[in-house]
Amino acid sequence: MSLGRIVSPTLRERNCVVKKNEHHYGGEEIKVLKGLEAVRMRPGMYIGTTSKTGLHHLVWEVVDNSVDEAMAGFCNKIQVTVHPDNSITVVDNGRGIPVDLHPTERKPTLEVVLTILHAGGKFDNNAYKVSGGLHGVGISVVNALSKRMVVQVKRDGHIYEIELARGEVTKKMHVVGDSKATGTTVTFWPDDQIFETTVYDYDTLRNRLQETAFLNKNLKIVLRDERELTPRVDEFCYSGGIIDFVKFLNDGKTVLPGCSKPIYIEGTSDPDAPAARKGEVEVSLQWNTSYSETVMSFANDIYTEEGGMHLEGFRTALTKTVNDYARSHKLLKEKDANLTGDDIREGLTAVISVKLPDPQFEGQTKAKLGSSYMRTLTNKIVSAGLAEYLEEHPNQAKEIFKKGAQAAKGRLAAQKARQATRRKSLLETASLPGKLADCSVRDASMTELFIVEGDSAGGSAKDGRRRDIQAILPLRGKILNVERVGDHRAFSSDTIQSLITAIGTGVTLSNGEGGDFDISKARYHKIIIMTDADVDGAHIRILLMTFFYKYMRPLIDAGYIYSACPPIFGVKVGKRIHYVYPDGKTPEETLLAQAIDEYVPRDAEGKQRKYSVQRYKGLGEMDPQQLADTTMDPKTRILQRISIEDASRADLAVTRLMGTSVEYRKDYIERHAKDARFLDI
Repeated sequence: MSLGRIVSPTLRERNCVVKKNEHHYGGEEIKVLKGLEAVRMRPGMYIGTTSKTGLHHLVWEVVDNSVDEAMAGFCNKIQVTVHPDNSITVVDNGRGIPVDLHPTERKPTLEVVLTILHAGGKFDNNAYKVSGGLHGVGISVVNALSKRMVVQVKRDGHIYEIELARGEVTKKMHVVGDSKATGTTVTFWPDDQIFETTVYDYDTLRNRLQETAFLNKNLKIVLRDERELTPRVDEFCYSGGIIDFVKFLNDGKTVLPGCSKPIYIEGTSDPDAPAARKGEVEVSLQWNTSYSETVMSFANDIYTEEGGMHLEGFRTALTKTVNDYARSHKLLKEKDANLTGDDIREGLTAVISVKLPDPQFEGQTKAKLGSSYMRTLTNKIVSAGLAEYLEEHPNQAKEIFKKGAQAAKGRLAAQKARQATRRKSLLETASLPGKLADCSVRDASMTELFIVEGDSAGGSAKDGRRRDIQAILPLRGKILNVERVGDHRAFSSDTIQSLITAIGTGVTLSNGEGGDFDISKARYHKIIIMTDADVDGAHIRILLMTFFYKYMRPLIDAGYIYSACPPIFGVKVGKRIHYVYPDGKTPEETLLAQAIDEYVPRDAEGKQRKYSVQRYKGLGEMDPQQLADTTMDPKTRILQRISIEDASRADLAVTRLMGTSVEYRKDYIERHAKDARFLDI
């Protein structure tokens, strides 16, 4: 998903570090950080983290400046290049950062923008009517956190260049050539003294830049990676804008009959509205036959993961407009209850993009739009546009209503199934599934639930666990593929009922909302999927992850879901066993050969000692102590936390590969068959 953006702290918090001294507290105890020192001293305050997320944030800061030029109508191409040394170059054909003498700082404006926090054209509405910058720290922070930066500006017939390092100017701005073109080129080298890693992830860059291209119609964005012998290049440009975005999100899904073309609605605030209440609203929506909802909302190109006022306005308008149409056209009878918002949004894919001059953001990750007037504006524009569409397209309107009516029936059936699950749990001993071997500690932050396949592995796991903090839940056979069925059938499954009861949180509905989910009721803060290291085990693992994604996604977001990593080989030399674990990249044969070479000693003539190899295809092939030592003991095991970096693509992958579309899976297998050299079948 797009990265959350962090609002910077106050200037006082930024620029002063207080040193604690029990005996004396005077002026000498206050350290004043000048210039960009504060950024280097506390980088997390400005970019959130110094991990990979923060590293990529540097790119977003530079790209956002170029996108601002595009939104203002002065730029139609941005190129991002990853060089072999992991330096980044961002080139745009905008107006170029101003180079004239700044009126108050008495130095070139380019230098001011690069070396002073909050210096830029975003702080009044003259240079940019809307801007993507949320925190306003911008390119000066990139300078502070780079070991080197070179900026070229084409403007006023010349090419200007300035060089900087770690926040300081190392070579003053000077003219290096002439050019009739305009634009800005920024090259920077992330500082390895600051970041945990300086290696960029291509897919992270690609996904975010593609998203940006969708949101800015006809803006061409090129991503080039020069770290391989043959450079990898992706080019994005969408004449349909968010209409193309919705088509992309629905790729692999079956849209409702007659609804092959997404609905598109746009509008602006009244011309006489005050400047602070101006806004533009753009919405595209399309229904498919699935049971899940995919709605993505943006404000000034910032992904508002937690929604906000624009999303509220959209939902209210959608629910009321569809119900009003159904009433006026006798699709709903007088005695019938209105469809709920959840009913209408089942199978909906939508993108909401609003532009406004001074967005206010709220929420823990600052990913929720708080500008209240956007709720009214979005509601008004969507209500009018959708009502007009439904009147002009009666056949499509009936299909949309029919989909919502089916969802309402499924909702009522699912409620009965969930109530049956709750009633059943109350009758069971300690309200827990009979197969569950629970732990004795009741502090959920300390406990772990291992979900294992079959009674055989479950027996070894029960014997090898720490009974105080580790619980075991064996599953019989494969779990239901919940992506292919509705809520009613999913909640009727005994296996799924056992999972829901054991975990204790309840569930969200298939659209990600509703239901009775409460994360505070989680009985374990580590839920570990432990399956065999073969194809069947991988299949069960994927089915479980699909279940968690669809019905307990907040557990994934909170970092509660893990996958165990059992060994695939044991190399026994004498009385000692050396375990070999998969790394997801290296073929198993290579891993085994490397382990034998490393662990089996050779004599003077180069001959290896005797050894034996055991292949662990199933967890049941290890005795309880081996399973504990390799896979369950917190001191020695390897766990992989399941996370969702990009929600839209995660949903897309789950829907395509686990959904009803046979054609997409067939195409996927044909395209990737060449990669299936090392399958364990």
